Amino acid sequence: MKTKNIFKYLLLIILMLQVNSCVSTDAEQKFDDTPTERLNKQKKELNDLLLSADQGWKVVYYTDDNQLGGFTHLIKFQPNGKVTMASDFDEDTKKHDSQYEIQLGSTVSVVFTTKNKIHLLSDSGNSPLAPGRGFLGDFQFLFYGVENEDLVFRTNRTVKEVRFVKATAQDWDDLAGNTIMNKNLTGDINSPLFRTLETTDGTTVKKYELNFNPVVRFGTASPLEEGNAETLKLAVAYTPTGITVKPAVTVGSQKLSVFAYNATDNNFVATGTSGAKATIQFTNAPPRLTDDYKLFLEGGGQITIGYIAANLANAGTNSPYAKAILAQVNASLPANQKIARVQIAFNDPLNGNYIAYTFTGGKGPIYHFFTTTEDAVNKTIILTNDGWTASAATRAFLKILDDEITNPKGLYIKKESFTIFYTNVIYTYASAAAPFRLTNYKF
Repeated sequence: MKTKNIFKYLLLIILMLQVNSCVSTDAEQKFDDTPTERLNKQKKELNDLLLSADQGWKVVYYTDDNQLGGFTHLIKFQPNGKVTMASDFDEDTKKHDSQYEIQLGSTVSVVFTTKNKIHLLSDSGNSPLAPGRGFLGDFQFLFYGVENEDLVFRTNRTVKEVRFVKATAQDWDDLAGNTIMNKNLTGDINSPLFRTLETTDGTTVKKYELNFNPVVRFGTASPLEEGNAETLKLAVAYTPTGITVKPAVTVGSQKLSVFAYNATDNNFVATGTSGAKATIQFTNAPPRLTDDYKLFLEGGGQITIGYIAANLANAGTNSPYAKAILAQVNASLPANQKIARVQIAFNDPLNGNYIAYTFTGGKGPIYHFFTTTEDAVNKTIILTNDGWTASAATRAFLKILDDEITNPKGLYIKKESFTIFYTNVIYTYASAAAPFRLTNYKF
């Protein structure tokens, strides 16, 4: 090899060594920090971020949106490891102070170390789903970074994503409004018994029966029309003006998730464009009407059903309004006397149709005779007064109860699929005029 070429190759080797030397130096500089030092820097970074929000952070925490709704927490971190928190978990939306720490592990995390509102979701004593599971919540959140000014975390136990969004002073002022919306959606003893969800894209209307559990803030909407097999799940979070749902309800090509409360008709309405809309509403009429009432009409054969207080007073199908009516009647009686039965006989060959009110404590029964008519359109049976065995004065205490059973709009009657204590078939009847529903054995 010529000397000239040897010199060229030597020069190239020297240049390559210099380049490698520079790269190696940079790499060494990059890893000057030990793993602990790097985690400590992340710890400071997270703490600085938590402290950076003047009004704290708003966290709508869905512990499992397949079976639980969202719980809003407002969280204000302070430099001394103190944290102030408020939530809409229950009616107590006041601020509460506790402690937090930034802890190091496989990654950096924020841990709420002393009891505060967020611990209500992880407390095994609060178990709406299964014993010992609580609301499936956590109080340690692993930090995964910042996205559009949101702090992104994952829960330590269930690895669910949770976002901390910068709160405003208005968020703190309005938090109590969430509990009002909770009551508006849940209703009270005077609210209609049933709920529906109706959607329209401006042309096609779809109707669903909505079963909502206010404890877990979760609902299931089952389709009412043939040809629609889609059951919707609604994980609900409350806002001062309505609710939000996960996942969003699909209406045509649009997804609607924000429902505004309309105080005039007590509806919750999500509005899209071009006529798209989704409405949650109460109704006294069962979404699924049955022909079960026809068995009780004249000519339908003898049949007797009865509410027996000893066995059926705690039936889940008794409405709160019906229980309040029964309690009011019992309160008007002497202490040793209570309603024992409300038994209704149809087409009895000797006595026709009658309601038998019987009592404990030695009080004699009172009978109310009636005739029946049918409202075939609304699928109700109407019980019309045909005389009593007691005077108006002696039966006056029964009026508030009897008026519900014999209301002029009639009763919806449904054969249920469950039993209580005994194998007797269960029937419920519900007023078409009020949220009155009572559970009965068939005899």
